Amino acid sequence: MRANLPKGMGGGPQNMQAMIRQAQKMQEDMQNLQAELDEKEYDISAGGGMVTVKITGKKEILSIDIKPEIVDPDDIETLSDILVAAVNQAIRHVDTTNNEAMEKVTGGMNMPGLF
Repeated sequence: MRANLPKGMGGGPQNMQAMIRQAQKMQEDMQNLQAELDEKEYDISAGGGMVTVKITGKKEILSIDIKPEIVDPDDIETLSDILVAAVNQAIRHVDTTNNEAMEKVTGGMNMPGLF
């Protein structure tokens, strides 16, 4: 049984080669973009600016800056909560930024395993 495809769809080795070239170009663009995103650094604040997390595009924490006035030896729990919030916010920011940048390259296509 043969499928009848509209003109210009499927068939021909030229179409297949063009699709492969386009996919390879997209994968190369995505790899270049990912390398660029991995090198970026972000400063994310939490607790009204009392804690600032510096994070890379690879989600590696470079530093955590804590304002002295937030440190209360009798209330370590609040400081701990703010640190957790800051780190989680930093990770979400990197994820969102990376996903938005990749969507621009892929046109919103979901391509598991390519990046």
